Amino acid sequence: MQRINGTTLTPVSFFLNGVPGLEDIHIWISLPFCSMYIVAMVGNCGLLYLIRYEETLHRPMYFFLAMLSFTDVVMCTSTLPNTLGIFWFNLKEIDFNACLIQMFFIHTFTGMESGVLMLMALDRYVAICYPLRYATILTNSVIANAGFITFMRGVILIIPFTFLTKRLPFCRGNVIAHTYCDHMSVAKISCGNVKINAVYGLMVALLIGGFDIFCITVSYTMILRAVVKLSSVDARQKAFGTCTSHICAIVFSYTPAFFSFFAHRFGGHKIPHSLHIIMANIYLLLPPTMNPIVYGVKIKQIRDCVIRLFSGSKDIKSHGI
Repeated sequence: MQRINGTTLTPVSFFLNGVPGLEDIHIWISLPFCSMYIVAMVGNCGLLYLIRYEETLHRPMYFFLAMLSFTDVVMCTSTLPNTLGIFWFNLKEIDFNACLIQMFFIHTFTGMESGVLMLMALDRYVAICYPLRYATILTNSVIANAGFITFMRGVILIIPFTFLTKRLPFCRGNVIAHTYCDHMSVAKISCGNVKINAVYGLMVALLIGGFDIFCITVSYTMILRAVVKLSSVDARQKAFGTCTSHICAIVFSYTPAFFSFFAHRFGGHKIPHSLHIIMANIYLLLPPTMNPIVYGVKIKQIRDCVIRLFSGSKDIKSHGI
């Protein structure tokens, strides 16, 4: 039964319904989600530890990677513990204000993820096109300021989501057909006018995602032009090799994001709602799970640090990527 706070039609709490239509297999859905979450936490916390204590990784590329790992940890932790609580213990109730906080963290750090991928593309551009000036351009202060500005961009653009949602009347009930408090999933159960929410949500997606994708595209266009001009085949392969990990991270991040974005707006009733919800969870889980695996496999310096850490050896040297 819906509980209303005074006369404002603001519910005291919401009920997250998990994946409607698939309640009988919630426990089975939770198994891959839990496995991915464990891999994401171990992998990203491991990367943060290595970058913090290994002096060979105190370079701009790895500082940006640390930002990405921290963002991934917060992003998946904002939803997965709550989702697993729904699947395992039927803990569906979430306080109204807690729902708004969860919404803020999810959207802020998904925007941060996109922004850090954009910064990493600029890092690769500077490293390949201006190798002799790399260390002087990307100083520690520049990296810290870039990370802070990217974070504040998300905070400033996402804070209005909470106020736009809080103003809505919820007289149709308080059951959300989702595993977490997504902005439009919450707005859709309102009996008020959500047009402003929809328009602002689309505007934020274009401002963050559109701008970042544009910067990434321009960066890789310039990188491709610079690499093609190299006379040595080995030099070209090495230059492209430094970008493969980042390209994989882009694919893992933007592919489920594009699916969710276009499916919500153009899929209509052709795509089952349960698939929407599962893909929304994969969107928050896949990048944190795969990023440490890709960077750990592709980057020699990280591999060497992991080997040294587990073997106790101190004479392993890193010779590049």
